[in-house]
Amino acid sequence: MQTFEAITSRRAVKQFDPEHVLTADEERELLSLAVLSPTAFNIQNWRFVVVKDKALREQIRAAAWDQAQVTDSSLLVIMCADLKAWEKEPERYWANTDQGTRDILLPAIDNYYRGKEQTQRDEAMRSCGMAAQTLMLTAKSMGYDSCPMDGFDFDAVGKLIKLPEDHVISMFVAIGKATKEAHPRGGQLPLTDVVITDTF
Repeated sequence: MQTFEAITSRRAVKQFDPEHVLTADEERELLSLAVLSPTAFNIQNWRFVVVKDKALREQIRAAAWDQAQVTDSSLLVIMCADLKAWEKEPERYWANTDQGTRDILLPAIDNYYRGKEQTQRDEAMRSCGMAAQTLMLTAKSMGYDSCPMDGFDFDAVGKLIKLPEDHVISMFVAIGKATKEAHPRGGQLPLTDVVITDTF
């Protein structure tokens, strides 16, 4: 499927075939492409919690207002981010570059994030959002559908997945074989309403 087609045909699907299972190769391909998503300073702060345990999925469904896609999708990915990724061995993020590049970037990373909790959180949400879109468009290109979700109790889900204190949850992405088409688009605003040239 072409990129344009994946973008125009991707919709949030709520009903999935609970019997359908992604192959290990399909799952690996989805996640391998998702980790090519951009992150500032290449800190790769996203963490993809792939929930496979059926009992745990049921508990998460209960914390997600009983939404069926939590248990019925082939793949449930909880998009999380490590808020402190920027300071955890940052040399890893530029290991394939020359020393001069590392000498510039490593202090810049520290400067940008240290002591700036809101910046760290904002970065986490940006990174997860881009990776989630990559996941959803990749799924569509592979013939699958998806549903981004934020309708759940974040604290309850954090406890269920044993979320570390220095991590946050951004959203869920449910992926699988749709059993019912999404509703037609509710109505897109015209470009004149949403595109601003230069200033408001």
